Amino acid sequence: MPSTFFGLTIASSGLNASQVALNTTANNIANVQTKGYSRQQANRVAGDALRTYTKYGTMGTGVTTVSIKQVRNKYYDAKYWFNQPNVGLYETRLDYLLQIENYFLDDGVSSKGFKTILNTMFNSVDSLKNQAGDANVRQQFIADAQKFATYFNSLSIGLSEVQNNANEEIKSTVQNINAIAEKIALLNKQINVIEVQGGYANELRDQRALLVDELSKIVPIEVSEEMVPNSNDPENPLGGTYYSVRVSGQLLVNTYDYYTLECVPRENRINQSDLDGLYDICWSDTGNSFNAGASHMSGTLKALFDIRDGNNNSNFGGVITDIQNGSVKIEHPNITTVAGMTMPESGLLTINGKNFRYSGFTYETDPNDPSKVVSYTFEMEDMLSGDEVNRAIGGPASIGTSIDSMGIPYYQGQLNEYLRSFCTLFNDILKKGEDLDGKKTDYYAFFTGKDEISGKEYIFDGKKTDLITGNPAAADGSGTDNYYKLTAANICVSSVCRDPRLLGATAADITGSGVDTYDLMGNLALLKNDTIIFRGATAAGFLECMIADISVDTQESEIFYENYSNVSYTIDSQRMSVSGVDEDEEALDLIKFQNAYNLSSKMISVMAQIYDRLILETGV
Repeated sequence: MPSTFFGLTIASSGLNASQVALNTTANNIANVQTKGYSRQQANRVAGDALRTYTKYGTMGTGVTTVSIKQVRNKYYDAKYWFNQPNVGLYETRLDYLLQIENYFLDDGVSSKGFKTILNTMFNSVDSLKNQAGDANVRQQFIADAQKFATYFNSLSIGLSEVQNNANEEIKSTVQNINAIAEKIALLNKQINVIEVQGGYANELRDQRALLVDELSKIVPIEVSEEMVPNSNDPENPLGGTYYSVRVSGQLLVNTYDYYTLECVPRENRINQSDLDGLYDICWSDTGNSFNAGASHMSGTLKALFDIRDGNNNSNFGGVITDIQNGSVKIEHPNITTVAGMTMPESGLLTINGKNFRYSGFTYETDPNDPSKVVSYTFEMEDMLSGDEVNRAIGGPASIGTSIDSMGIPYYQGQLNEYLRSFCTLFNDILKKGEDLDGKKTDYYAFFTGKDEISGKEYIFDGKKTDLITGNPAAADGSGTDNYYKLTAANICVSSVCRDPRLLGATAADITGSGVDTYDLMGNLALLKNDTIIFRGATAAGFLECMIADISVDTQESEIFYENYSNVSYTIDSQRMSVSGVDEDEEALDLIKFQNAYNLSSKMISVMAQIYDRLILETGV
């Protein structure tokens, strides 16, 4: 039989339970604006019934608060984490594409770009038609041509700066991933310490989920949490959990352990116009490569690699047909013009998935079509073994990785291809001329480039195709070079033209025509709008080709970013409808638990009166 005062015990349990619920509500209200906070609720169960050994058998013992837990839906968390990498991918890509787009702006007023500079140069060409003997007109043409070269220099520098920014952001992003992994592992330990003792680490779990939210935008992740089994009592787990985070199937966090990534500077360039020392990522403990730019990856990190390394699937590739005397011959190449070459002079040649160093290369052209490259021969620093040679013959070889994205290497390659095609035609026309002293001007190229080490200018006379032994040419015509060496970064007007008298502006093969003939200038003028130079377009069509590429990528990124952001917003709204703090709902709970508390207090007051009457008036 229960105690005479058992009613007070029941009422006090209700009083305590209501007070806990009120405190929990107060905590929710206090954190209504706290980022990452999940609504908490006090979970209550009826107290164990007490046997009374009377006709009614048992009697309720009140209410017991068993836990205060966060309200969170794992399904919505998983959906949110699955979508976030796409948000990060297109948000970052869009940001960088807008930066690239700015370099190609040309409204003729505030932004004087390619069209303005090209028009100015060809206006000077028109002036030379009838005034080829005027030194001032010649000097103006040379100055405008140098502005054309300087524009591409600055464009290349700007794109290189974007590549460098992306590279540095890759490093800081990797450091952030490592920091997040360390924090999650530390939180796992703190959470388990509390929960093994019977508590529930709500706030720590919120902090961990917030870190996972941040990580999911950087790289695609998989999260799993399993209870630690109790071998002595399988029905009652120990309270701790195994919590793991995987990135692309590889463990980043394994409960209390975490694995870090490391940025390693490249020893070799992958593309001719790449900056030195771009970072690759590997796992610190094993040294295994972490391919953040792989096609199955997503997130901010992949976007950075796409911008920094994206080549629009145009990296060098071909079939190995011969290996002997330390050289590898490759036929059926996908790069069949000198203008289109993007590979560095020395670097890594990938054969059967293994990288081998090469120190240089030569190429051969089609005898029937000298403009078409049919094979390459790479001089190897790393020798292939007998088995490797046997397996390599007839197999593919490549330089770099095929990346289906228009990043900095793609745009740098497009600049170089355009300039090589344009300057080849431009120089060939002027080499047919003579200067004001009647001397032929075939000993120098008007548009040339400077070797980045020696500073000497190249001479493009078409006599050699050897990119290994060709030396930077001197201004007197000794030596020879190839247009592969000309890039947007080093293009300039030949130093010979500092003296405008040496400009070959008149036709050398027209006797008695005088210095004011405009035959050559007329041919130069045709390059602007009447000669196909680049991707089926004329010299003036270059900008349209570039803008078309950038616009397609930018519009795609804008559309996908908006779509995935909307999906993310929808999922997060669903998630917050469960775990978020609603002020109106908390206000109702406040009234509800206040009334329950008041009723329990009233119950105690009533029981006190009953016991007072019982004790004082009956003498019990």
